[in-house]
Amino acid sequence: MKIIFFGTPLFALESMKSLIKDKHEILALITAPDTKKGRGRKIVANAIKNYAIDNSIPVLQPKNLKDKEFITHVKSFNADVFVVVAFRMLPEIIWKIPPKGTINLHTSLLPNYRGAAPINRVLINGEESTGVSTFFINEKIDSGEIILQKEIKINKEITAGQLHNILLEEGKIILNHTIEKIKDNSYKTKKQSYNKTMQEAPKLSKELLKIDWNKNATQIHNLIRGLSPYLNQEKNLKDVSICPSAWFFLEDDRGKKRRIKLHLTELEKTKEKNHLSIKTDNISFMKIIIKDKSLSILRLHPEGKSPMSIKEFLQGNKINDNYKLL
Repeated sequence: MKIIFFGTPLFALESMKSLIKDKHEILALITAPDTKKGRGRKIVANAIKNYAIDNSIPVLQPKNLKDKEFITHVKSFNADVFVVVAFRMLPEIIWKIPPKGTINLHTSLLPNYRGAAPINRVLINGEESTGVSTFFINEKIDSGEIILQKEIKINKEITAGQLHNILLEEGKIILNHTIEKIKDNSYKTKKQSYNKTMQEAPKLSKELLKIDWNKNATQIHNLIRGLSPYLNQEKNLKDVSICPSAWFFLEDDRGKKRRIKLHLTELEKTKEKNHLSIKTDNISFMKIIIKDKSLSILRLHPEGKSPMSIKEFLQGNKINDNYKLL
């Protein structure tokens, strides 16, 4: 199949690599414009662009998807199908170009969790399952006819970073199967039906990231893992747009506030009654009492430091009863 690929983050890169490995021809990559990063505000290309250049794949980075020259250029490739993975909404004049249609890989079981942040929202909402879906793009966001889906069970401890990588692998498989079915014209689509119990997956806001200690322990735990980049003891997912981390201010006994991002927590039942008190031995554990449960902090990222375990944090910070959560 001759494909034009639309995508920007790591998730998109791995999907494109998988299509190439499966012997499909990527005629061009369409990705976001380069961004300025770091203190020097140097222009930096994203990883998928660098990969495309290294593999002699033409790269287009339009600011305006309705630009006439861009549309003419896209048409000139004569692609069979367009594939969209983690990209912005396409105008109708673009997605109607290829004869076999434009398909999207989405990280939820549509029609549930339409929107920009399905990986985060399913965890924040405490769901027990999610999945991946491929569908034909139409004029409404994430509303086109479904081609293939795969359900994935998730536990109460999995983080956004871990779920991202699971869905990345499952997404590659379902995307390749979808392309093969389109190539053979052997697919059957299913219309999405709306129902009142459907959840949405809107873009993450800055306000969402700050922990509200008035919520219950389960809600706070789910928010933390739903925004966490944690993969394992040695590695975090580096995509901040996927895993920006939940945070709070820790005020010490001198009134100094320090911003702390939380990456990994664990819920436990407790008989302690002092709401929002901090329990610690200043060696190996630190727990926050939230009503009838305790939230045990396992990994965190203090402002100005690298991510660390709670043991590493307590080696340089001695917590007492005058410390406060803000």
